[in-house]
Amino acid sequence: MANKIVDFQAKVYVYDLNNCAREFGFKDDEGWELSLATQDERKALEKKYYPIVSTKVLPEILVELFGLVKDKLVQARSNIQNKLDTGNQANSNMQYLVAFNPKRYR
Repeated sequence: MANKIVDFQAKVYVYDLNNCAREFGFKDDEGWELSLATQDERKALEKKYYPIVSTKVLPEILVELFGLVKDKLVQARSNIQNKLDTGNQANSNMQYLVAFNPKRYR
């Protein structure tokens, strides 16, 4: 049951990313960079980049959701960049999955 919920969350998040990309006119060479973040890191990214799509996730499923979203984005587009700082996985303060375009500054 939990896997279905995480899978559904990943589908909704990817759907939101695709809508946002269309809304802001992303070009073919532009894509999303994914990151796991604490609340402070999310705020810093929001101040630096626009648009940004973030979702708060339970720490127990955060890494699993990250992997599913990453896989779904790679299937949809081959040029999407993904980033996971493995050193941050151990940090229990990670609460957010954040997607941003590194080419679009605020």
